Amino acid sequence: MPHSDPRTLVSTDWLAKHLKDPDLRIIDASWYMPDMDRDARAEYDAAHIPGARYFDIDEIADLRSDLPHMMPPVEKFMSRVRTMGIGDGHQIVVYDGMGLFSAARVWWMFRLMGHKDIAVLDGGFPKWQAEGHPVEDLPPVVRDRHMTVARQAHMVKDVTQVAAASKLGDHQIIDARSAERFRGEAPEPREGLRTGHIPNSKNVPFATLLNDDGTMKSTDELRTIFESSRVDLRKPAILTCGSGVTAAILALALERLGHDRHAVYDGSWAEWGMYNDLKVETGE
Repeated sequence: MPHSDPRTLVSTDWLAKHLKDPDLRIIDASWYMPDMDRDARAEYDAAHIPGARYFDIDEIADLRSDLPHMMPPVEKFMSRVRTMGIGDGHQIVVYDGMGLFSAARVWWMFRLMGHKDIAVLDGGFPKWQAEGHPVEDLPPVVRDRHMTVARQAHMVKDVTQVAAASKLGDHQIIDARSAERFRGEAPEPREGLRTGHIPNSKNVPFATLLNDDGTMKSTDELRTIFESSRVDLRKPAILTCGSGVTAAILALALERLGHDRHAVYDGSWAEWGMYNDLKVETGE
């Protein structure tokens, strides 16, 4: 990675150098699909970066919704973050156990709530461990800390807004799912969902943005990947995926490219694929 940016992506070397900074807060945002057969909380309890707090994407969510891990109400987000001892004036680094997967979702959540001093750890916990950096199995010592929240409504879209964008073409809709799922050739991991994609959307599988070690590709490589997928980086974008997690990886990549006119469709295919009155396309 050419350089670390405390508002998007930082290297393991950067974190190692800043690990004892008094204003640093670290979050373990590991989350896995059911078919991965991994227990994120158990893995955190067994070993995590020193001082890391565990962020449960499925609990810090709007549990009133039938859709998975939807963005929580402002009050709930503030309450949970405060009890983690994370607040105003803190630099946050968030990581996960896949390398770069669910951490981007939590990065986006904090950004949506108006907190910009947050970065994803490039390569995540696997890279941190592989390089021999310290880990611990102790719970962090935390004190409640107030965080000012200013929700950035333009950073999230609902199904009505996405349907309008699909019809009008005023936003590019970019899908982070695999090419097979996008084309409707592979079944969805959640039962009861149709296959295919939102009409007039483009496909940039999140995995194509990552290196083999789970780090994000260079900005030049990212730009080439988006452009080869017919994404016009001059236009605003709506990002979607299976349930709003890997769409945030696209958001992180676009932010690295200086493209800040993007929003995440929070319901993503978990919502769109559920309703028969919403049009679906298959193939390229």
